[in-house]
Amino acid sequence: MNGYTTEDLIRDELPLIASFRPTLITLLIGANDIVQGSSDDGYRRQLRSIHERFRADAPDARVIALPQPDWSLSPAGADFGDLAAIARTIERFNEIAREEATRAGAVWIDLFPLMRAQGRKRMFAADGLHPSAEAYAEWARDLATRTSASSP
Repeated sequence: MNGYTTEDLIRDELPLIASFRPTLITLLIGANDIVQGSSDDGYRRQLRSIHERFRADAPDARVIALPQPDWSLSPAGADFGDLAAIARTIERFNEIAREEATRAGAVWIDLFPLMRAQGRKRMFAADGLHPSAEAYAEWARDLATRTSASSP
């Protein structure tokens, strides 16, 4: 959901999981937590809560966690502060997301090298912030390849 933080996801989306009985859950969240000034510890606590809820409400679902893209490379990135600081925070939050996914038994698929390369190629949507349709298609192809190779 565009604009959502981990708090929004916990409040609005997690209560719906049990009723859907998903068999596959993907999680990519954190950019708006950065924009709103979330601390590393706060982000970690929120992710831990999200993963715990996945396990409680969808115990048989396969959970795939993804990094956030390097939006510091986007044309709109400078609107959010110092680009080098944003890039470092993205990397740090992605490491936290990887750690929490691993801790929860989720599959971590590191698309960050692809995402960063796309940012450097300026593969952004018209809003100057989000990835382009072509970028998302590359993510989907990479995910399809990696998830089929790692299927149980």
